[in-house]
Amino acid sequence: MFRYFPTNYPWDLSINLALEMGARIGEIEEMCAPLQEAAKAKDAAGSKAFRDSWERMADKLCELAKGDEERGRLISAGDKYGRAATYYLTAERLQAHGSQGREALYQRFQEIFSCGLELAKENCERVEIPYEGKHLSALYVRASGVEGKAPILVQVNGLDSTKEMKYRVGLPAWLAKRGVSSLIVDQPGTGEALRLQGFTARFDSEHWASRIVDWLETREEIDAKRIGMEGVSLGGYYCPRAVAFEPRFACGVVWGANHDWRDVQKRRLEKEGSFPVPHYWEHVRWVWGAKDMDEFMEIAEKVHLDGVLDRIKVPFLVTHGEKDSQIPLKWAHRTYEQLVNSPKKELKVFTDREGGVQHSSFDNSANAGAYIADWVAETLNGRTA
Repeated sequence: MFRYFPTNYPWDLSINLALEMGARIGEIEEMCAPLQEAAKAKDAAGSKAFRDSWERMADKLCELAKGDEERGRLISAGDKYGRAATYYLTAERLQAHGSQGREALYQRFQEIFSCGLELAKENCERVEIPYEGKHLSALYVRASGVEGKAPILVQVNGLDSTKEMKYRVGLPAWLAKRGVSSLIVDQPGTGEALRLQGFTARFDSEHWASRIVDWLETREEIDAKRIGMEGVSLGGYYCPRAVAFEPRFACGVVWGANHDWRDVQKRRLEKEGSFPVPHYWEHVRWVWGAKDMDEFMEIAEKVHLDGVLDRIKVPFLVTHGEKDSQIPLKWAHRTYEQLVNSPKKELKVFTDREGGVQHSSFDNSANAGAYIADWVAETLNGRTA
C-alpha cells in the first residue's frame, strides 16, 4: 500500500484508489504536498482541505481539456476530463453527508465523467434500469469480438464506492477482452441511487438484483443463461446474498469477502480495524437510512451470510487480500466453507507474491483483477487467449 499520509488511513486509501483509477503520480504529489498538516486535522477541517486541493487540480485539467477541444484534439481532451472526474470523485467521497457543496461537486463529477467518455469514445454506455418507480443507473461495457449473445458480469459497489470507480479500476475492460460484457451498477445505498434517487441500502440485496436480471433478459445481445455477479468490499455481502436468492445468476464472485458485517461494526465500535472514510458513523447511517446509532446497529444485525450460502448452487469464487486491514481474512474462509452446494467453489487469497494484499486489492488491482476476469471467462464460456 502506498502510504503518503501514514497517520491517515482513509486519505491513503483514497490515494491508492485514485491511482488504480488512472491518477498520475505527479498530479498526486502536486495535490498532496500541501496537505501534510491538514492530514492531522479533525475530519471536517481536514476533509475540506483535501477537497480544495484535489478540486483545484481537477479544475486545471478541465481548463487544459477545453484547450484541447478548441484545437480539435478530442481524444486528449477526453483523457484529461476522465482524470479530472477521478479527482472530483475522490474529493467528494471524503466529505461528510450534508457538507456544503458536496451535492454540487458530485454533479460536477458526473458531468465531467460523461464528457470524458464521449470525447475519448470509450466502450462504456450509461443505462437506466427501472426500479421502484424510479431507476438504478449503471454503466454498460460490451464484450469485444463476440458473435451472437454474450455473457455478462453484473458488478456492484461496496459501502462507499461508485460504478465509475469500479469502471475505472479496470475489471470491465479486462472482461471485455475476454468476451464478457459488464454491467456496473449503483445499487441502493451507493452512488446515484443514494445521492440522487434517495435509495438507501437494504440487507435483502436480491430485491434489487432481481430487477437487474429482469432488465438484462430484455437485451437481445445478452445470453440470459450466462449472467454472473461480482461484488467488491461490502458487495462481498450483497453479491452472495443475491446469488443465493436469485437462481437466474450463473455464478458469483466476491472481491473481498464480507461474511459478517454486523461483527465488523461491533469491532469498529471498539476501535478495531481501519475505517474506509472519515465521518464513518455518519456515513453508514446515511447509507442505511438510520436515524441514530441504535437503529443502525439493529439494521447491521441482519447483514451477515450465516444460514444463506447453502442456497447457492452455481460456481462461486471467493477472493481476499492476505493483509486486509478492514475485513479479517477469517471471513473469507467462513464464506468459502459455507458454500457447501456450489459445484465449483474456489478461495483465492492474494499474497505479496502477486500483490493486491489489501482490502479488495486496492493497493494493486491488476493481477488480482486478471485472476477474477480469467475465472469469470472460464466459468461463463468466454475466452482467456
